Amino acid sequence: MTNILVTGGAGYIGSHACKALANAGYTPVTYDNLVTGWQDAVKFGPFEQGDLLDRARLDEVFARYQPAAVMHFAALSQVGEAMTQPGRYWSNNVTGSLNLIEAAVAAGCLNFVFSSTCATYGDHDNVVLDENTPQLPLNAYGASKRAIEDILRDFEAAHGLRHVIFRYFNVAGADPDGEVGEFHRPETHLVPLMLDAIDGKRDALTVFGTDYDTPDGTCIRDYVHVCDLVDAHVLGLKWLEDDKGSRVFNLGTGSGFSVMEVIEHSKAVTNREVPYNIGPRRAGDCTKLVSGSTRAKAELGWSPKRSTLETMIADAWRWHQNGHYER
Repeated sequence: MTNILVTGGAGYIGSHACKALANAGYTPVTYDNLVTGWQDAVKFGPFEQGDLLDRARLDEVFARYQPAAVMHFAALSQVGEAMTQPGRYWSNNVTGSLNLIEAAVAAGCLNFVFSSTCATYGDHDNVVLDENTPQLPLNAYGASKRAIEDILRDFEAAHGLRHVIFRYFNVAGADPDGEVGEFHRPETHLVPLMLDAIDGKRDALTVFGTDYDTPDGTCIRDYVHVCDLVDAHVLGLKWLEDDKGSRVFNLGTGSGFSVMEVIEHSKAVTNREVPYNIGPRRAGDCTKLVSGSTRAKAELGWSPKRSTLETMIADAWRWHQNGHYER
């Protein structure tokens, strides 16, 4: 079968992508340094431990597996940390990605699917973000992802590196079969933090800011199910295989939910109260991020099937109760 190199394949989104690739007839080869990923999540293909900053290791893995494409998820992604440690984000995300891109080109692997982010857009109040919205990132995380997008365009012009870039919004949910799921240490994502609070694994969820210009004062985000998200990545890979050219796609539902709305839906799904406290705003947080995903639907044929808030929370709750990884 065709090998696909999946960087960050031991992480939340990467592990789900590996399952989707395996189901589509590919062999996903996970490349991960296990700083934030989990080897227990590598279930669908070979595992190679390594860091993106180690060019010799990357060259070795490309030579061994001769992948037909790269699916690049590996990155640091905490907005708060990006505000206080920008150098770490520029070094890891940009320098590491440049190493990966150069290694891919050197190996003749010229199809590249990149996990970007809506954080490249910054804060555009009351605007549904599409692929042509100006990119004005507010923090080193978004800025580093935008820089990698630029690198990919330069390498296409110089070396013919075809790429699909996915800018996606808040990812939630888990594999409905329970084989992989969301598990971070430390945890920073809203839904698992909320489920921890419901389950008594933390005292309370902290709601960061209730003075945003939204109906209930809390931030609004567009949530997409992780399984729908990785289905789009497989479609993006096939897009490149069909030689349709490089393209950027937003991935979201076009509907936004505030933090308080997520809390209310969680009460309904779990039939439990969500203990929470109000905290100050976090630096770098935008008021509202909602996707316009018409391009992905029209051109890729992407149709999110599990991206209702109820389904995402229910799948995450099932995993939360039954799933965990060990180092």
